[in-house]
Amino acid sequence: MASAFSVLVLTAAPPGQCGEGNGAYVKIDGRESLLRAVELFLNRDNIKQIQFVVLPEAAEDAKRKYGANLAFSGVKLVVGGPKWIDQIIAGSKSIETEATHVVVHDAARPAVPYGDLDALMSASEKYDAAVLAAPIRSSLLELDEGGNVVAAHPPQRFMQLQTPQVYSRKVIDEIAASGTEPHPSRLSIVKGSPLNVRLGAPGESGFARAMIAMLPKPKLRAASSPFEEAQW
Repeated sequence: MASAFSVLVLTAAPPGQCGEGNGAYVKIDGRESLLRAVELFLNRDNIKQIQFVVLPEAAEDAKRKYGANLAFSGVKLVVGGPKWIDQIIAGSKSIETEATHVVVHDAARPAVPYGDLDALMSASEKYDAAVLAAPIRSSLLELDEGGNVVAAHPPQRFMQLQTPQVYSRKVIDEIAASGTEPHPSRLSIVKGSPLNVRLGAPGESGFARAMIAMLPKPKLRAASSPFEEAQW
């Protein structure tokens, strides 16, 4: 049976990736990263549901700015936080019954190649937990608490964890029950593009624009509504 996906687009920062500011709200050509992150999942027949999760303190502003468009496109606004795991748990409470898998995506990552997303969703046929990860291209320096170098590590031993990530319903239920994400040993890696960068501050909007411009153009079905054609 083919996988059917529910999507959680989260605005909280993932563990270990708390950059300056909130990258989900960085504007790229006048439109927030979070809007572009939601657009990645529109017009896909195998995606049955999209939920957009905002922090409690941002809920009223999100409803005012995006509520009408979200409702028109069938995207559900969910409130949860303050942490990444809290937002996953909040979204897990209203996943549609027909969804066999859940895609979790960081709203501060607007530049995801459609081919990477296709490969990740295909991996769900084999694995309970699959993640995008990009190679590290230079050595990493390990520092002590005082900022002194204590070791150098070759890049071949490391990869940069990205989103989207996809989990089976069983794994999502385990996350919701335990309040913790799966152990790294359970993750299967799908090689991702280095263009998929996480935004952390408004000054990075130009960089994000350049990354988006380099993405291959997707081949998608025709829009089913004027809203989808307008793409926010």
